[in-house]
Amino acid sequence: MKKAQMVIETSLRAGGTDPIFRIAGEAANRTKELGPEAVINSTIGALMDDDGELVTFKSVYDTLKGLPNHLIADYSGLAGQPDFLEKITEACFKNCKPEGYIRAVATPGGTGAVRHSFCNYTELGDTILLTDWYWAAYATIADENHRKVTTFPLYNEAGGFNLEGWKKSILKLLEKQQRVLTVLNTPAHNPTGYTISLEEWQAIKTFVTETATAQPTSKIILLVDLAYIDFAGEGDEARQFMKMLTGMPHNVLTLYAFSCSKGYTMYGLRNGAILCVAPTAEIADEFANACTYSNRGNWSNGTRGAMETITKIFGNDELYNQAMAEQSFYKSILRRRAAAFVEEANKIGLKMVTYCDGFFISIPCDKPQEVSSRLMENNTFVVALGKGLRFAPCAVSEEKCRRSPQLILDAIKEVEGR
Repeated sequence: MKKAQMVIETSLRAGGTDPIFRIAGEAANRTKELGPEAVINSTIGALMDDDGELVTFKSVYDTLKGLPNHLIADYSGLAGQPDFLEKITEACFKNCKPEGYIRAVATPGGTGAVRHSFCNYTELGDTILLTDWYWAAYATIADENHRKVTTFPLYNEAGGFNLEGWKKSILKLLEKQQRVLTVLNTPAHNPTGYTISLEEWQAIKTFVTETATAQPTSKIILLVDLAYIDFAGEGDEARQFMKMLTGMPHNVLTLYAFSCSKGYTMYGLRNGAILCVAPTAEIADEFANACTYSNRGNWSNGTRGAMETITKIFGNDELYNQAMAEQSFYKSILRRRAAAFVEEANKIGLKMVTYCDGFFISIPCDKPQEVSSRLMENNTFVVALGKGLRFAPCAVSEEKCRRSPQLILDAIKEVEGR
């Protein structure tokens, strides 16, 4: 990289578009040129209909557009509107609200929540623990804020959560740092679709409790990224673990990054929150004060119209039922698409990592960039990751989901000779 001219050395960046947005742009251009039927665009992390149009919930946008102009245009409070913070807490936990001191601070989507957790709960230069399959923006947020990341293998040999690898990584970091923050993106993990089971959560809680008790001067922070929770499980099934993550030592804190982007199709409205479940009122107040201050120092406040929309939906039974019906309808479509892909992949022997739910399915391979490029030659667009490929059934029709595994397998064989 070139030497910095005017920016400081640590702010010198390579140019260009984010790789996912770049390949998505190429897919969009190819679709304009050849038509939607000729292209499989599996790049977008958003729910698309079978014609390739972005899904938007009528209940959400009728509510937004029906707001008085001043409620769309006005500033919000720095922490978010009080009634919004009450309703976003309800949206996050629903019927699985854990015991403890719960506070919420509005953020621009889950990304803002991740930023606040990294910056307020780790020291400059600290290392944050991620799974080896992870959302690339975690590393970007860490680097932007002068933190580092390390990873452990997400899966054990049986295809479940690699509890032993995670434990070893936590203990290794605690030898170097006084605090460890670990990100667990679940349920419906991005990019694999994996969901940590209740049994695995119990083992996580037991280990954290024992470790924190044995090392009372250390601090352990669990950041649970819930971006895809509303497209996982049936009813409150995906939220059951929340009731478990309480009653731990005072040097353990659970944070939740909650986003309205996926569950309420509010992608560009940048609406979400960071929430804590704290063992004491003092720790909860400290959380709220720190994150509110961070709001002011970064983006000042959030999108008022988006907050008012969620507040109204969760304050009106008819609107809420409409939103849940739309969510359920599209969840069923997503599940049919994913099932078609998984069924066909299993039939032809295309290897996948364990998938449970959600927007993405991952396929391990040795040369993901080359395989992705080969697929692009055949008008099939799949995102290349460090350890393989990410296919997005959220963005692809059921018919194309069924066709895609063979195309992917053929490309892997051509590139990797197997």
